Amino acid sequence: MYKVSLYTLGCKVSSYETEAVAEEFARRGFAIGSFGEVCDVYVINTCTVTAESDAKSRKYIRRAIRLNPQAVVLVMGCYSQRSPDEVAAIEGVDAVVGTADKMTLVPIAERLLSERENSKIRNTGGGYSQKNTPIVSVGELADTPFEQMRIERAPRTRGYVKIEDGCECKCTYCAIAAARGPVRSKLPCDVIDEVKGLYASGTREIVLTGIETGSYGADFDNGYTLAALLSELDSQHACDRIRLGSMAPELIGEKFISRVGRLKILVPHFHVSMQSGSDSILREMKRRYTRARALENLRRIREYMPGVMFTADLMVGFPGETEEDFRDTVSFVREAGLLDAHVFAYSRREGTPAAARADQVAEDVKRERSARLIAVKNRVRDEALLGLVRAGAPLSVVFETRRGKVYSGHSDSYVEVVCESETDLRGEIRNVIPLSHKDGIVFGKLI
Repeated sequence: MYKVSLYTLGCKVSSYETEAVAEEFARRGFAIGSFGEVCDVYVINTCTVTAESDAKSRKYIRRAIRLNPQAVVLVMGCYSQRSPDEVAAIEGVDAVVGTADKMTLVPIAERLLSERENSKIRNTGGGYSQKNTPIVSVGELADTPFEQMRIERAPRTRGYVKIEDGCECKCTYCAIAAARGPVRSKLPCDVIDEVKGLYASGTREIVLTGIETGSYGADFDNGYTLAALLSELDSQHACDRIRLGSMAPELIGEKFISRVGRLKILVPHFHVSMQSGSDSILREMKRRYTRARALENLRRIREYMPGVMFTADLMVGFPGETEEDFRDTVSFVREAGLLDAHVFAYSRREGTPAAARADQVAEDVKRERSARLIAVKNRVRDEALLGLVRAGAPLSVVFETRRGKVYSGHSDSYVEVVCESETDLRGEIRNVIPLSHKDGIVFGKLI
């Protein structure tokens, strides 16, 4: 039995895709190893969201080659799609695929392993012959359909289902649209079947994710949307909880929330891909909303879903960002009352309009603004958690991990909760009374 190890860099979509490829390897008779042990095949799923992501991708490719120079080394993902020649030039890489044909890696691995075994037999020295020129299978994405893949196993607590691929925003700072192509959606029947299958296997919460999750159905001819999918999942009682991946602010307006805001299956939490709280920076980014529109949409959601919490992505140091622009982002965090935010600095991506601008923000300014924004978002978070403690209303928690008698998990509104229990709570949904909070964590008492 051959052994394969897979490593993922990047987002939850990439993690899902890696798991789907791993399950296919397992179905074809491969043993799944851990990255770091000697294996026959290594698969690295790359990321290209920042320059650091490219560097990390190369680092892990080379690490796999060092672990076993005779192994079949396969590379897929966003960095492969944007820079296939760079990846193929790394000595020891055997095959490179992009973002649209990841499932082809399994038959490629089988073929390469078979060829090497034949080569070993012919080689009188008893070893493998020198590696051949890498296979490069990276094509244009314009007319590529949604790649059929699914997973059948996930943790008891939370599993991910990829429902959409591609993005058509064309933001001036982002390389992902080029790496992922246009919007393509998984058929509703396939999504529902996969969700039900994971729930039947014991997964309590399903996260529907995509490169631009809110654009689900935009490529369908019948007007079927994400709201329709959520309504159908709810009416069929497909699982206990549905959480959504990152959502663009303009896609969660009145029309959307009026349809899904009172569904039992949808949790009261949204992660908003906000990027900036400054209208001038949003225009330069070519985002499709304003600060006022985003805040109004959040206010509307709170009307339909009392107790809803919001998290967000926020960028600092976009070219031309002034101190006033930065203060607008700081004030947005306060006005939105965010539970948390992923704060990151702008990274120059070759080939994007923002990378060619002369008004790049200095790295020390980016670091200073990141630190200030993190401090503010932590204070806003603590205010939100204090409100929960004072209200004393029970939090519905899916418990995920254990350390002795202490269990931790996340509420439906994505608050991290810790409490003690004599019985094993992992994979259970239980109510907890919040008693105190510290460093972003609520400590409570199990009901």
